[in-house]
Amino acid sequence: INVAGDAKFPTSPNLPSNRSEHFYDGDNVSFLDRPFSVDEAHVHFSRLKRWGYTLIRYIFTWEAIEHAGPGKYDEDWIQHTIRVLRLAKDYGFYVFMDPHQDVWSRITGGSGAPMWTVYAAGLNPRSFPATQAAWVHNTYPDPAEYPKMIWATNYTRLACQVIFTMFFAGREYTPKAIIDGKNIQDYLQDHFVGACKHLAQRIQEAGDIENDVIIGWESMNEPNKGLVGFQDLSVIPAEQKLQKGPSPTAWQAILLGSGRSCEMDTWDFGGLGPYKSGTTLVDPKGEMAWLPADYDDSRYGWNRDPGWKLGECIWAQHGLWDPSNDTLLKKDYFAKDPESGLKIDYEYFTNKWFMNYYRRHREAITSVHSDAIMFCQPPVMEIPPSLKGTEDDDPNMVFSPHYYDGVTLMMKKWNRYWNVDVFGILRGRYLSPAFAIKVGETAIRNCFRDQLSAIRREGTDYMGNHPCVFTEIGIPYDMDDKYAYKSGDYSSQSAAMDANHFALEGCGANGYALWVYTVMNNHEWGDMWNGEDLSIFSVDDKPLPLSPNSHAQNSQTAKNSTVSVDRSSPAFSKSRSSNNSPISPRDLKQTLSTPSLSPQRSNTAPEIGSNPGFRAAEAFVRPSPIATAGDVTSYGFDLRNCTFTLALECKEAATEDAPTEAFLPEYHFPRDAVGVEVSSGRWTISVDDEDGGMIQRLRWWHDKGQQSLTVKGVKTRQGTTLGEDEEAPGYLEQCRQSGCYVM
Repeated sequence: INVAGDAKFPTSPNLPSNRSEHFYDGDNVSFLDRPFSVDEAHVHFSRLKRWGYTLIRYIFTWEAIEHAGPGKYDEDWIQHTIRVLRLAKDYGFYVFMDPHQDVWSRITGGSGAPMWTVYAAGLNPRSFPATQAAWVHNTYPDPAEYPKMIWATNYTRLACQVIFTMFFAGREYTPKAIIDGKNIQDYLQDHFVGACKHLAQRIQEAGDIENDVIIGWESMNEPNKGLVGFQDLSVIPAEQKLQKGPSPTAWQAILLGSGRSCEMDTWDFGGLGPYKSGTTLVDPKGEMAWLPADYDDSRYGWNRDPGWKLGECIWAQHGLWDPSNDTLLKKDYFAKDPESGLKIDYEYFTNKWFMNYYRRHREAITSVHSDAIMFCQPPVMEIPPSLKGTEDDDPNMVFSPHYYDGVTLMMKKWNRYWNVDVFGILRGRYLSPAFAIKVGETAIRNCFRDQLSAIRREGTDYMGNHPCVFTEIGIPYDMDDKYAYKSGDYSSQSAAMDANHFALEGCGANGYALWVYTVMNNHEWGDMWNGEDLSIFSVDDKPLPLSPNSHAQNSQTAKNSTVSVDRSSPAFSKSRSSNNSPISPRDLKQTLSTPSLSPQRSNTAPEIGSNPGFRAAEAFVRPSPIATAGDVTSYGFDLRNCTFTLALECKEAATEDAPTEAFLPEYHFPRDAVGVEVSSGRWTISVDDEDGGMIQRLRWWHDKGQQSLTVKGVKTRQGTTLGEDEEAPGYLEQCRQSGCYVM
């Protein structure tokens, strides 16, 4: 699970993206207590543990470390991070660190880099609204009306195009951009990589979390090539699939950044992708996105080379265009590699410039954490780098792609009837996008699985035989104009979440990190960032019952239950359970050593906050292998029929001390309403508080060879609706309603 979405913005001042106060005072911020305070960490880690999570992708930003200025590290935040990671260790989590960014920085409409990096690039953030150099939620006139998902189009606007080009390929394309005697590429990369290395050093100095809980580091989240490889600046590249709102060409973005007015196409997003919806005139009225010539450049203590002039577009300074007559002189400036003369496509960019950065990042981290697992994340949905059989074919590397169902994400609607094989379209597998349409829910689910399988195989083909972990995948919860928040009916979210997990379980990947857990999520503002609402937790919803008897205590339902437990069946007789009574955390420990897991409700308006539901938790709180005495050949959870299957290939039989273990969420598998079938051996089901979080485990001692396990639980309604004061049915009531019985 990704923990936590709140880490994208500071605590002091508390600046989610819908607030504008003090936004431009980006040096004087603090991320202390992100993702949550040490005291609150017990609540969140307990909850995540009980939901079955074992691996945390720990979100932090470069800004959190180095917001005050180049080389000025926030040691208070670092020590807080170490304290939180120690608690993660107590709960038995493995953690890998994610230096997160989205469209470069909060200042350019996303998250990640400190504000000073934007000034280092020669840009003036206060002019971004007028020039549309970036669409920033914090500065949007009415934050509630900020267009959904338009933040992602900032990758195709001036600010991001300039900074990402500088970060990855500044030496080739902005040779005049020199600060402190370094090209801007080296200046930015040195500071970014240096900040990550400094954090790694502090973690190592802590003495008790490196390797014990911190198993690795990821490279930059969702890197982007900027303008590198653009063949013609005057047209939108064919491979630019995302367009929304006013959609400038790179040339139009350059003109807008220099205060010129431009008429451009506007785009919206439909079921088959973006479509042109009209035209609009954008007029900055002479305001420039570049720092003025009289700007006091001594603010951060750097020395900008005199050859890099403020008050003038960096591309004009490199001869791309003539500001005296607004003529584009070199529309193909980024089309070829200046060193080799070869034509650039995304694959070329990845193999040269991304890998140059990645090697620097890897070497910095492993110089401190020598056996760190490196999670390599190439540009999203692009062909991975060709590393197989090279020096970069590192045995400690993990391929960490991302995947989102773009139709559902952009439309914020789950369409049960059709979807599109986006990955297949990107790889040219169809003569027409129309042939990529998949009709029917079964075809859609299989399409998701096949796309993830293809991404995994592509990683193996290009990068070598490495584990594949999808480090982001998730769904929007605010579907259908927040219908679930008004009704409590999360059936669409449940179906979408289940389809994504079906794909993850069936694609052969070695793991995943679901996006996202956000502490402050509520029904009004979602994840508190750019209108996104993907968190599996919300203060306005209820968590799943964590105990079989959580809602059925003192109920007459138990007396009237029709559940049949056949204690003479082979499945039951092979169980070595030491206690035949229902198990709940209360039976094991009268009081928790951690705070209550009940969420605090927000001040969300009644029309979208008065019908809390389970937030489709039945679809993401799923059974899964914890540890296996053999190789997993397949596993999966059939939510509709509440059936978990696991198949293994075992060279040796499971030993007494090392059985195969699986997580069985009590919501689906109340202990006295479970049917278990195994190919050999014996099994037990128990609830224990190992690693500080009481969870239900199945332990299985089996023979060698091919082994299989099937566990059947209690069928429940998907997308359960709960009224404000309505209690969820207890487990026995669920069993009575569904007519389930134990074999």
